[in-house]
Amino acid sequence: MALRKRAGDEPRITPKKARNALAVVKIIGPAVVPVVAPYVVRALGEVRDRYDRARATRLGVPIEDLPRFSGRGGALHARITGAAAAIAELRDRDGVTADDRAFADRSDTTLRQLAAAVRAAERMPTSRRRAAHRAASVELDQLEERLLQRLGV
Repeated sequence: MALRKRAGDEPRITPKKARNALAVVKIIGPAVVPVVAPYVVRALGEVRDRYDRARATRLGVPIEDLPRFSGRGGALHARITGAAAAIAELRDRDGVTADDRAFADRSDTTLRQLAAAVRAAERMPTSRRRAAHRAASVELDQLEERLLQRLGV
């Protein structure tokens, strides 16, 4: 009994089909690429713009400031900058007390130390960097909670 070949047994891509496809691309490619390339570049630029806007929104910073908050500690740097702005707002409020000013001064010192620690953690091994970022985040959480209490929020 002879073995019959089924219709699906042949390979889909054969060397002959590949050579034919390559020949078509060599002929049509130079004519199509100049027409299609600007659209591809524009589409990639739009994708990058949307990604940057989403990242800026997630960090809570204007898109112009996004390059300042790059790297693995970028989110922490954004939080530190936001907390520093809130502390400056607390200091400039009407009716600020001496206790609030003392808190703002202590907080400024803490924020500078946290920023230095996050910058230093960029060059640490992964496990140490994560531990440093976790510690900075916990400290920042506590500072933000105290700040919100002082702002009456």
